[in-house]
Amino acid sequence: MKIKKILIANRGEIACRIMQTCQKLGIKTVAVYAEIEHHAKHVKLADQAFAITAETPTAAYLDADTIIQIAKDNQVDAIHPGYGFLSERTEFAKKIATAGMVFIGAPVEALDLMGSKAAAKKTMIAAGVPCVPGFHGDEQDSGFLQTKADEVGYPLLIKASAGGGGKGMKIVNQSSEFTEALLSAKREAIKSFGNDHVILERFITQPKHIEVQVFADSSGNVVHLFERDCSSQRRYQKIIEEAPATCINQATKDKMYAAAVAATKAVDYQGAGTIEFIVQGDEFFFMEMNTRLQVEHRVTEMITGTDLVEWQIQVAAGNQLPLKQEEIHCNGHAIQARIYAEDSYNGFLPATGLLESVQFNYGDNIIIDTGVEQSNNISIHFDPMIAKTVCWAEKRQACIEKILHNLDNTFVVGVKTNLGFLSGLMSKPEFSNNSVFTNSLDNESLNIELPVINHSIIATLIAKTTNNTATSAWSGNSGWSNSGSYNTAYKWNYNDEEIAVSANIQDNKVNIDGQLFDIDNAALIFESSNQVQLISNHQRYVFDKINHNSTAISLNKGDIVSPMPGKILELKVKVGDKVKADQTLAVMEAMKMELTLKASVDATVSELLVEKNDVITANTLLIKLKS
Repeated sequence: MKIKKILIANRGEIACRIMQTCQKLGIKTVAVYAEIEHHAKHVKLADQAFAITAETPTAAYLDADTIIQIAKDNQVDAIHPGYGFLSERTEFAKKIATAGMVFIGAPVEALDLMGSKAAAKKTMIAAGVPCVPGFHGDEQDSGFLQTKADEVGYPLLIKASAGGGGKGMKIVNQSSEFTEALLSAKREAIKSFGNDHVILERFITQPKHIEVQVFADSSGNVVHLFERDCSSQRRYQKIIEEAPATCINQATKDKMYAAAVAATKAVDYQGAGTIEFIVQGDEFFFMEMNTRLQVEHRVTEMITGTDLVEWQIQVAAGNQLPLKQEEIHCNGHAIQARIYAEDSYNGFLPATGLLESVQFNYGDNIIIDTGVEQSNNISIHFDPMIAKTVCWAEKRQACIEKILHNLDNTFVVGVKTNLGFLSGLMSKPEFSNNSVFTNSLDNESLNIELPVINHSIIATLIAKTTNNTATSAWSGNSGWSNSGSYNTAYKWNYNDEEIAVSANIQDNKVNIDGQLFDIDNAALIFESSNQVQLISNHQRYVFDKINHNSTAISLNKGDIVSPMPGKILELKVKVGDKVKADQTLAVMEAMKMELTLKASVDATVSELLVEKNDVITANTLLIKLKS
């Protein structure tokens, strides 16, 4: 059949990405959107766009019946689900077929099977694919699971069977911690997936996350498109992906390719899929099969010269794969960095707010995938990814240098981002020598710290900013002299602390406290009405202009404040309780993740300002403590 019109049942950068290929192929596109996103980029790019009214913005993209009705009403041939939302929902795929349209995704049987991690493991074991030792059965009694956990041994990983994206996953280091971790994993799983079934696995202590891209058509052809290294993660979510993986030898790769193809054939698959492996040394174990397009598919496209969305459309239309295995070649190296709105130096907490300024860096062999634009809002309702920047070069080290340069020239103002964190991570020798593991950032064996400012940085900042806060170097009259030097007071906020200096500028040097400092002429400056960002040696220093700072909350030492908007799930203390530092005082939910709020000091609870199930905003004072 010929597909002439596609509805994209998604939003953001993946919706925009699919539309790019559709436009290239001359295929008309239909967008759906939550009412709060009527100005969104994917709405503007589509040939047609329809709002969905729902209880929450997220629910709009999960309203399968309304989406299918919109498609029917507008003579749509096929529906592409992107990733997330409905992309791996069996019932959605069934309803599309019943409505007489094509689902651009995996077969229903494969969705059903791979939607359960437990069933997937059983299938893979039967197919001879290596699997991590653990328990993948149906019994979910907590006492029984405790016994099985003790048999598998510690450290142990609890995983939501229907899960993904790190939700419903908990590491347990000893038997006494199991019950609390199990209950937390089940709560997250039921909220995120509507299913609290979990499996248990041996936890690999130094794991690499290597995945193989596979593709299959309805004629029984199955190919792989090499592998990706996705080991750079925080909270089980990927932030940097690259292809190919240079951390494993070719013999191991060949075995993984064979296992991935066998796994794909074992479930009679069609379309794009990813077989994820956990690797330690020369050993590899099946983790899961993602029955959809991956966020990181771009790095595979760059090393193989393919368009995987086009392949999806071709296969969904009943055509054979565009290339045979021997025609697919790996060329060069590609790295993708995910730019998130988050506070990377404070537990990677998602950030929200208005994008006051957005500047991406485009160039040869660079792809920027984004679903946002300046003046868009990053809300609590959706994943806080702003964009993906993807770079290609002939060799890995050249690719690292290229993407660092790209990030240095990327600026986002209005929300905190992980731009500096990404550059900090890729500048580390551990990244260059492939010793970043999936748990390196979470267990703090690899620390990426907020850059420390010094007088040299301040001197460069003063010299390169043309319209500083407080008193401008050029417009101010404090200390002006006709000798060519002048004294000026400067103030900024850096990491919520006020920085104030008085400087005397003399030609190409800055005098601070009687000491002359050279200016880093290679440093980059980006300045908005509210902020100055300075980049020096791949370090990003973000200074908020003092006149634009909001009034800080007046707090006692140790008071518990919500780090972001969310809902109170549990209060573990009452007024009068004596608490110890690092003791959990409350549990809140934000963006479907559970956050534990812990005491930072030994203290006594003097006041509880919220109750269970309260919905709160960021920076809400929750619990007052008295030291």
